[in-house]
Parts: sequence; structure tokens; C-alpha cells
Amino acid sequence: MTDVKRLVRIKELLDNAESALRVAQQMMSDVMGLNEGDKVGPSVYKDKAATMMPPSAAPTGKVIEGVFNGQNMVDKKGNTFPVPANYASKSKLIPGDALKLTITEEGKFLYKQIAPVERKTVVGPLVYNDGKYQVLANGKAYNVLLASVTYFRAEVGDEITVIIPMHEDSDWAAIEAVLPKFDEVEKVSEAVAEKKPRKAKKEIDLEEELDI
Repeated sequence: MTDVKRLVRIKELLDNAESALRVAQQMMSDVMGLNEGDKVGPSVYKDKAATMMPPSAAPTGKVIEGVFNGQNMVDKKGNTFPVPANYASKSKLIPGDALKLTITEEGKFLYKQIAPVERKTVVGPLVYNDGKYQVLANGKAYNVLLASVTYFRAEVGDEITVIIPMHEDSDWAAIEAVLPKFDEVEKVSEAVAEKKPRKAKKEIDLEEELDI
């Protein structure tokens, strides 16, 4: 392409761009209600757009922070807020975990764990005393949520791994896992053993002859 043809092409592109810009400005003026004599420029569009755009959606609802005590959240003022047992079980909350509660305008309680405490695990049997489930571990009886027992399908007598605070004393623990029973482990081992290929009779006879 010669230089002359390039210049002609460039002029066509500039003319098209100017035409498109004029159309866009006219459309913007119509939308924003600008008069014909108003000065039109980027700052005008920006200012007008700011007045027409709806305000950004701010987080709605009341936000409260507190600490989980094993069943509920307690804020700095000592107010208690119920924590859904299913959420506490699935999230494996333990006493000392910091939570943020958002109470929406519709009255919903939305919890979020924001600062978990240091943890450790202990193991013990699941028992049922005085209408509540407990795990006997570390020389102590730790309360566990009924929802956790149901969620993990645990039964009295099962060996349970529970999570407790590492540095603070606690009456509550969160179920980490239910350990398989010994007889179930034996069954699995037997099933695996049965699947192992047996030696052919000729191989056995040869081993006997060689005293292997």
C-alpha cells in the first residue's frame, strides 16, 4: 500500500471515529438531560453520571463479634447468641474460636469463623451421661454436641478423636472423627487377604522340595 493510500485510509478512520464520538455524545446528552448549550466534556459526563448512579450497596445488617463457648457465641458485653449446632459441628468449632455474626435485615443469623484458637486432638470413648454425650479423654469428660454425634454417626462405645483448645481448659470438644472398630479392621484385613492370589500347587510342591 502506497503512502497516499495510507493517508486516505487514516483520514477515513479519523472521520469515522469523529462521527461515532458525536453520536455517542448526543446519546449521552439525551440520557443525562443536558441542554444544547451545555458544555460537554468528560468531567461533565462524570459528574452527571455520579448523580444518576445509585449508591453502592453497603453491607446490610448488624455485625457483632464474639467468642464461641461450646454452644453459643458470647460478645464483649456478655450477650449470648445461639450458634446453629449443625454449623458448629461441620466447622468443628471449639471454645475460644472468635466468630463474626451478621444479623441481616430479614433476621437471619450468618456466622463466620474469623480467628480459631490453637488446637490439639485427644482420643477416648463416647459415653452418655445425664442426658448428654461426652468423650472420656485426657483424664476428663468432654461434652460434645448431639448434632456432632449424629453428623458423624457415632455410637456409645466408639473411640472418638476430639479437638480441644491447646492452652485453655475446656468442658467442650469438637468431634474430629470416629475411629473404626477393631472387628471392622479385622474384617477389612481378612477381605484383603482373601483377594491375594494363591500360589499354584506346583509352586508349593517346588518350594517344599527346595525347603524354601
